[in-house]
Amino acid sequence: MNPLERLASALPKAELHLHLEGTLEPEMTFHLARKHGAKLRFPNATALRQAYQFKNLQSFLDLYYEGAGVLRDQEDFHVLTAAYLERAVKDGVWHVEPFFDPQTHTARGIQIKEVVEGIVGALKEGEKKHGITWRLIPCFLRHLDEADARKTFDGLLPFREHFTAVGLDSSEQGNPPSKFERVFARVREAGLHVVAHAGEEGPAAYIRDALEKLKAVRIDHGVRCVEDPEMVKELARKQIPLTTCPLSNVRLGVYAGLKEHPLKKLLDAGVSVTANSDDPPYFGGYLLENWTACLRELNLEAKHLIQLAKNSFSGSFLPEKEKGKWIEKINRVGSSVG
Repeated sequence: MNPLERLASALPKAELHLHLEGTLEPEMTFHLARKHGAKLRFPNATALRQAYQFKNLQSFLDLYYEGAGVLRDQEDFHVLTAAYLERAVKDGVWHVEPFFDPQTHTARGIQIKEVVEGIVGALKEGEKKHGITWRLIPCFLRHLDEADARKTFDGLLPFREHFTAVGLDSSEQGNPPSKFERVFARVREAGLHVVAHAGEEGPAAYIRDALEKLKAVRIDHGVRCVEDPEMVKELARKQIPLTTCPLSNVRLGVYAGLKEHPLKKLLDAGVSVTANSDDPPYFGGYLLENWTACLRELNLEAKHLIQLAKNSFSGSFLPEKEKGKWIEKINRVGSSVG
């Protein structure tokens, strides 16, 4: 391990773009399928993993939703979340703000209570066991209509104490953020922040849409901002966080290879950009693997790694005092390892 790889490993990190359903490893998929007597169209975990070859976002989502079908009770969501935290701690992750998709489960007759209590129980255990703090973010599925999102939000309100923000994910093409303007007004009225996937497959205009129509305070992905130089300047000036997912972008064909990814350019432009794992088993890497892949392919320097770590905490929903403590620690680690 060279000095920069040691630095990447040692730096404290927060993960701000991670779908819990997307952490379902093939082996766990088969374990849960056996538990529930569910039939899968793949003979074994190896065959399922080999199917993770995607042409675009939709080809991934089809398999993602199919896999999520094995999550059926509170214990399943607990085990899923606990397994992610066990993996995250190995990467030096000390704070997580994971997404989950209530509609993926309520459409199958699963109560929101089962989903939330399973996830929250594991997050609380993980905080005690590993010291990993958390903020939880349910997301609306943008390929469904706003009425479904409103109904989902009504179902989430009894568990309001567990959430910090509400997000927007799923198929971006043809589903602009403005489609959900009214329901996100309700989200803000409830005292919750808004985050939104925008500018991955959708155009840079969707980023603007999310910021202006939904009042999003953080943009998930957002890489297409580079198509609008004025937007890049605005993102840097306002320090609006972008939670990019480099390996995901390559596996879904947003970029042909990591060398084309704008992460380094955005860092150099002063944008508060982070690197995250999105749906790690599907895209070939958890958080540290995303960092080290970018380190190699984009020729990142120590200053870039340190800034990525700082951005991950400054872009989080932690209190300012806590952010400051982590940034101080990052500076100390950067000085000692770098």
